[in-house]
Amino acid sequence: MSLPKPWRDLDRSTVGSAPDRYGVYELGDADGESLGYAVGVLRDELKEELAYGDAAKVRWTVAESREHAERLADEHF
Repeated sequence: MSLPKPWRDLDRSTVGSAPDRYGVYELGDADGESLGYAVGVLRDELKEELAYGDAAKVRWTVAESREHAERLADEHF
């Protein structure tokens, strides 16, 4: 299962708009095929992915805490 959100291009603009909060995020290739997901502080995680990863797209859901983000990940993946 995937997050019920539209894909966004993984670029500097998207990373800049990501909240500085915990969440669960899903990474995708250029065709929108899921590459995986992770939990963490969204802006920090996406900066790292933009710099070093292979993903072209991203979508996320904000959480109240790390524990909440982990529960969301368990629900969707």
